[in-house]
Amino acid sequence: MANTASAKKMARKIARRTEVNRARRSRMRTFIRKVEEAIAAGDRAAAAEVLRTAEPEIMRAAQKGIVHKNTASRKVSRLASRIKALGA
Repeated sequence: MANTASAKKMARKIARRTEVNRARRSRMRTFIRKVEEAIAAGDRAAAAEVLRTAEPEIMRAAQKGIVHKNTASRKVSRLASRIKALGA
């Protein structure tokens, strides 16, 4: 447990930041799930449209430090390739 005033303040800040990060990560995962559901339904147009809304959310999570930028790029790339494969 934190003893000094500064350590107590840092504990409060960390708790607040953890909540924000948890919400951002959850939001990103929700957008990814929506894309995956559209892919599973086999609707290429709908999946492409949902990916267009999900991509900024995923990249914003990378920008905020929730996920690494390469991880975010990989997720977007793999979703895009799966959508592209629907048309083939």
